[in-house]
Amino acid sequence: MSDIQKRYAGGCLCGALRYEAVGEPSGTGHCYCADCQKASGSGFIPFMGFPKSAVRFTGASKQFVSKAARGTDAVRNSCPTCASLVFGGVVGKSESFTIYAGSLDDPSLFHPKLAIFASSRPHWAIIPEGLTVFDRMPAARPSQA
Repeated sequence: MSDIQKRYAGGCLCGALRYEAVGEPSGTGHCYCADCQKASGSGFIPFMGFPKSAVRFTGASKQFVSKAARGTDAVRNSCPTCASLVFGGVVGKSESFTIYAGSLDDPSLFHPKLAIFASSRPHWAIIPEGLTVFDRMPAARPSQA
């Protein structure tokens, strides 16, 4: 990992599950799908996508698997100690990972560009101005949510 590349670090509430990602994310945004609403207990999940080569994880995670909108498995990882939702994907298997931006040590590094599954958005979950809005998952997949 080069010192010139942008670095994103974060983890769970108790600090037992951590990550570091380098470089620019492949996609950033808000996912308003019903699954992300349930998983987060909120109106959306703010996400950042990274290729597997850009992310390093430390600590154990607890996985929860559900069916994604495309019919594949969506794997969400939380800390087995504090239950914080931290990332999506399977370490050692996935080609890319979704970092949940609420887990960043420095949340000012998150700059969303997309709003996906906007048709599922609760009326009280506001879409910020300037985001490219998709009613569902766009054909060119920005990241796994």
